[in-house]
Amino acid sequence: MYIEVSDVSKTIKGIKVLDHITLSLSTGKIYGIQGKNGSGKTMLLRAISGLIFPDQGRVTIDGNVIGKDLDFPRDMGILIGYPDFISYLSAFDNLKQLNHIRKRSSEERMHEVLREVGLEDAGDKIFRRFSMGMKQKLGIAAALMDHPKLLILDEPTNALDRESVAKLRNLLIKEKERGSCILLSSHDKEEIEALSDEVIQMEDGKIIESFAVDR
Repeated sequence: MYIEVSDVSKTIKGIKVLDHITLSLSTGKIYGIQGKNGSGKTMLLRAISGLIFPDQGRVTIDGNVIGKDLDFPRDMGILIGYPDFISYLSAFDNLKQLNHIRKRSSEERMHEVLREVGLEDAGDKIFRRFSMGMKQKLGIAAALMDHPKLLILDEPTNALDRESVAKLRNLLIKEKERGSCILLSSHDKEEIEALSDEVIQMEDGKIIESFAVDR
């Protein structure tokens, strides 16, 4: 998968949330998008995922223009914003409902991804009784379930304890090794640099710096 963001700008309610953004992204890498709240991180992820369309410029996935050739990337796992699921279903049953859409994951895989994120003991507990951390883990599990080629995670460590953050890091490294293109955002510079192959720093809707991370 090859992604091109070409001179993308977007204005919402009179505020320019993306300002002439250009970058190239490819598979087998983790791209960390770092910046303060309001810097444009989430809006960039929304533009790449097809949740918003630019006023100027374009986003292409393997040559297909988002909003013209495709409504959104075909093989994508995504967690943006507050994770929300069917309130009266368990973690497993919520994943089963999602799987009805694409039918790409087995029940064995659903149980596996719940173990990977630390929800193996959730049992029949329903979503509305989950803690914030449990809800975040289910959101991550849903994004990872199908081993997507494009994985987009906005502030994925929100509400996670240290052990869960460590598990997430290991999972993202495994997905990268499978060939996924991974985009994750955080306001935490240290967290981003610990995981990323390349860091994209944003401010006021602009990319102010991008650099490769030495390992």
